[in-house]
Amino acid sequence: MDNLNLATLQKGHKLLEESVIEGFAAGLRGRLMTARDGEYEQARQIWNAMIDRHPGMIVRCAGAADVIRAVRFARENDLLLAVRGGGHNIAGNAVCEGGMVIDLSEMKSVRVDPTTRRVRVGPGATLADVDAETQAFGLVLPTGINSTTGIAGLTLGGGFGWLTRKFGLTIDNLISMDVVLADGRLVRASENENPDLFWALRGGGGNFGVVTSFEFRLHDLSGNVLAGLVVHPFADAETVLKQYRRELETAPDELTCWAVMRKAPPLPFLPTEWHGKEILALAMCYCGDLEAGQSAAAGLRGIGHPIADVVGPAPLTAWQQAFDPLLTPGARNYWKSQDFAELSDAAISVLLGAVGKLPGPECEVFIGHVGGAAGRFSLDATAFPQRQSHFVMNVHARWRETNMDDACIAWARDLFAATKPHAIGTAYINFMPEDETDRVEAAYGANYARLTEIKRRYDPSNLFRMNQNVKPKG
Repeated sequence: MDNLNLATLQKGHKLLEESVIEGFAAGLRGRLMTARDGEYEQARQIWNAMIDRHPGMIVRCAGAADVIRAVRFARENDLLLAVRGGGHNIAGNAVCEGGMVIDLSEMKSVRVDPTTRRVRVGPGATLADVDAETQAFGLVLPTGINSTTGIAGLTLGGGFGWLTRKFGLTIDNLISMDVVLADGRLVRASENENPDLFWALRGGGGNFGVVTSFEFRLHDLSGNVLAGLVVHPFADAETVLKQYRRELETAPDELTCWAVMRKAPPLPFLPTEWHGKEILALAMCYCGDLEAGQSAAAGLRGIGHPIADVVGPAPLTAWQQAFDPLLTPGARNYWKSQDFAELSDAAISVLLGAVGKLPGPECEVFIGHVGGAAGRFSLDATAFPQRQSHFVMNVHARWRETNMDDACIAWARDLFAATKPHAIGTAYINFMPEDETDRVEAAYGANYARLTEIKRRYDPSNLFRMNQNVKPKG
């Protein structure tokens, strides 16, 4: 192994001699990778292909001891540090240029205790890993909508999806976390142990340490859910969205329905003449008694004259993976997001205008339906402040060719700006791209000041800065 010239926190470089690197690597149970290793090229790649960074070293950890060793080594050598869980985050903060990456992707353990209805999850697990284990016992953890997402990043940013309205955000189901702090200590964070850290980690992202284990409470959910798509012509979108909005005013917590506007992919249940044409799809999930679900979803399914209705009983694990084929790694992605307390006529008008100008066949706008149990917490109960948002808009620009960069990014930014007057100002940090560092304070709202104070106590040198960064209070 050669000497390495690594990027530092001070935007400089530090030369580490071969003997120092070999001594560090010898103490790992996992392995150290550099650009000379065959696995390096794959290890540095993440979900968003716009991110093309070359870390100086990648530490693929086997357990908490490796994480402790890596954090201490980074701190002692003033190294720029990134932490990778699932590598799915849009901003690409799982990798850094020239510094160290702590790679948790092999720490995938998921251990369910059906008696206490709890689960202990490693930070490298994906949502699919969690669902497979919990559903084997007729239990569930509310998470996101794409099974390849990592549980760590999703949780630390808040975590919402099909089951949020019934069971709360992912962070609302956290019991405890094991965390390696910037000084290399491993501590437990819970309501009774380091409660300020526990508060900050529930929505504060990767700002405060490296979580090596999550403990969640689980909920009963056995059998099938009622789930699927109702697809409408885009020409009917205004009428459909206004009726959709009305139906959701009385929706039970068990029912969640998202609206997706895009060019139709070649789905087998859609007539071929619709492939590639603009559509609006209502994606819904009812997590409860199927007969009650049919009744609850009837109003939404009765809107307009759909092209296709494929709502029916399905295993939760299958529904959680339904959108995976549209979100595979390797594409270029840029997102912009807004929170809405209501889906106003003016906001609908702006959305429809933008969907009429989609810059590519994979670009889309979705409206996530939240509220319910997640909205019954006070704004300061956790660092996550978005308890008032009933709808979350994600402008999802997705494309393949670099010559489409400017058009796709401009489209997303223009729609974001046009919807700003109708939004409430907060933002879901997991949907924020790397160029939105100036939006972090607004995203946390009234909780930001407390986050900066907690950051000062736990990470005064801002070692953990490859994230939607909360700077230590000065």
